[in-house]
Amino acid sequence: MPLMKWFQERIPISGESIRELTNEPVPNHLKKWWFCLGGTPAYLFLVQIVTGILLAIYYESSTRTAHESIRYITEEVSFGWYLRSLHKWAATLMIAAVILHQMRVYFTASYRKPRELNWMIGMCLLACTLGAGFTGYSLVYEQLSYWGATVGANIAETVPIVGTFFKKMLLAGDVYNDKTLPRFYILHAAIIPVTMILLIMVHIAFIRMQGVTKIHFADEKEGEAKEFNFFPDHLLTEIIMGLVLMVILSALATVFPATMGPKANPLVTPEVIKPEWFFYVFFRWLKLFSGTVAVLSSGFIVFVMFAWPFIDKWLVKKTKSEDTHVWIGILGVLAIVGFTIWEAAVKH
Repeated sequence: MPLMKWFQERIPISGESIRELTNEPVPNHLKKWWFCLGGTPAYLFLVQIVTGILLAIYYESSTRTAHESIRYITEEVSFGWYLRSLHKWAATLMIAAVILHQMRVYFTASYRKPRELNWMIGMCLLACTLGAGFTGYSLVYEQLSYWGATVGANIAETVPIVGTFFKKMLLAGDVYNDKTLPRFYILHAAIIPVTMILLIMVHIAFIRMQGVTKIHFADEKEGEAKEFNFFPDHLLTEIIMGLVLMVILSALATVFPATMGPKANPLVTPEVIKPEWFFYVFFRWLKLFSGTVAVLSSGFIVFVMFAWPFIDKWLVKKTKSEDTHVWIGILGVLAIVGFTIWEAAVKH
């Protein structure tokens, strides 16, 4: 075809060259569906970007107009309710997928040498994902999101030495004001996504350089190939996962569409203030201890999570066991699930 020839003369890329570029050997265990959790957050992040751009066309980041613009999107824009619901559910599933991915990496000890830095990059991506969830929740400017942001800033203030600075940076002042919402919007729509894109690029670069951790299972057949091609074999698996996710997202958006609460009122404090589900653990922890103790202990736990590859190395050396991390991880998961259910079950 003349048109195809014209393009190939100017973009000399063939299917074979793409195959050679992308066709790194992929460990055989990635044929199992539950090992596709790395691509799942990336797909959901793409959904977030596309739906976020479409929502940004109508959203107005002002305390006077934000709630009304969300109402307009939900009730008057063609398929606005669907796009908003897709954005909300993709955010929820993305946070869950990143958490599950980190758990999978943890329990398979895929953070060990030489992948310590990539584990830390993954933790940074988890922190950015939670930050995107927090700032996005605040943009609706309804009662719970307003007071959730206020409580979050007050919690940040309890951090010794730098707490007041963090609170002022978050709220653009000492209290929630007209400049706060635009700051959340810039964080949510620009700073955090760009940071995540850069981190994902570095994350993928490390995977390309170091390869994927090889995991062997007892049910593997004798003589079975230990690796298979990324393109097209694994890529097709990821595409199928993406299509399944799109069906699930559409079903959730249709059956459980995003709703709206009353507009934020700084003069009326709600009887019950609760964050989104992914902060239930931290919120319950705050209720069990005093502010400063809870914040400092939470910071210590986060530090341990970042530094875990090096702590694990020390534990293996001391205990002479490669599986100590598994038992610690089981206790951690039970604590996370327990605190989440506990906070979800109580009214206050």
